[in-house]
Amino acid sequence: MNLSIVVVGLSVTSSWGNGHATTYRALIKALARRGHNVTFLERDVPWYREHRDLTKPSSWTIEFYQTLKDLPRRFGKLIRDADLVIIGSYVPDGIAISEWITSQARGITAFYDIDTPVTLARLGQGLAYLSATMIPRFDLYLSFAGGPVPAMIEERYGSALARVLYCSADIDTYTPQQAQKKWTLGYLGTYSEDRQPVLEQLLLCPARTLFSDRFAVAGAQYPAHIAWPDNVMRIEHLAPKQHPTFYAEQRFALNATRADMRALGFSPSVRLFEAAACGTPVISDRWPGIETIFEPSQEILLASTPRDVTEILRDMPEERRRGIAENARRRVLADHTADHRARQLESYYAEATARRRRKSARLPASRPVQVAEFQGSLP
Repeated sequence: MNLSIVVVGLSVTSSWGNGHATTYRALIKALARRGHNVTFLERDVPWYREHRDLTKPSSWTIEFYQTLKDLPRRFGKLIRDADLVIIGSYVPDGIAISEWITSQARGITAFYDIDTPVTLARLGQGLAYLSATMIPRFDLYLSFAGGPVPAMIEERYGSALARVLYCSADIDTYTPQQAQKKWTLGYLGTYSEDRQPVLEQLLLCPARTLFSDRFAVAGAQYPAHIAWPDNVMRIEHLAPKQHPTFYAEQRFALNATRADMRALGFSPSVRLFEAAACGTPVISDRWPGIETIFEPSQEILLASTPRDVTEILRDMPEERRRGIAENARRRVLADHTADHRARQLESYYAEATARRRRKSARLPASRPVQVAEFQGSLP
């Protein structure tokens, strides 16, 4: 089964302030390796253009567009002829693009919600990239949250088929490195206001207590008013190729979860898999369903308070630290690689195709929206 796949996403070329990039890269690379022809459509915007760390992948294609009107003019045939068209969360003008895709595409259409907890928490308040009325129009809803969430999306929002598609680790890139330990605990992630309290409790407070140890926080968009302890190094941005070395230089890596993700649960971040794949033991805040991803105390360490973290950093024997790291890496290799996600997506495509065939035998085809109609509706 060699598919023609089109992905319309936030940005795959720049990881600056953008956690979507490594998720897309890992999945698409795995799909291409499995023989699929993948094209990624990205809106060309200045803040990503100025921070690109991927330009021309060897096994798949990136195309840029400037405005909404570019899509039907330049990529109308590509969308119509694709076996699978995926649009991701946070795409600019995502609702208009989704309306066009679901009207024009002949193949399976899917919404890939890399921000599922945020989407579901704010859907009723109005989002620029998705509306509740759009959800039933997709053949497939790919959720970043697992557990009971996909079934809830089907029941509450009328999704035809909702399935979990977690992020993953690209094990070609995220692999253990030899490096001298520089930091007792490190964190990699873009600033988020609702995640900052977790970072404060589980990294900055321990840093103030363990003043002779060194800590690191890497990521973009942190406001200037944050008071960083003297023993916390701030790194503005690290490209993905630098991540494995950064993890290798830590004794432990912190996973800090956004509020909506903690509330919904079953929503692992990509950094969780990437740090574990690099062989660095992870200390994480607690949220429902984390035990379905890694086994607590054996593959991951959970903390609720600064004291929890301080005791781990100060008292854990080196042999146990290494054992947890090795166990977590084995779990990633067994369950959470990009190839696992590519295979899951193939199975969901087959499931959605079978469902559409059953449905098409009972219902008449709807009239497609013409390119001129789409263009006429644009600002």
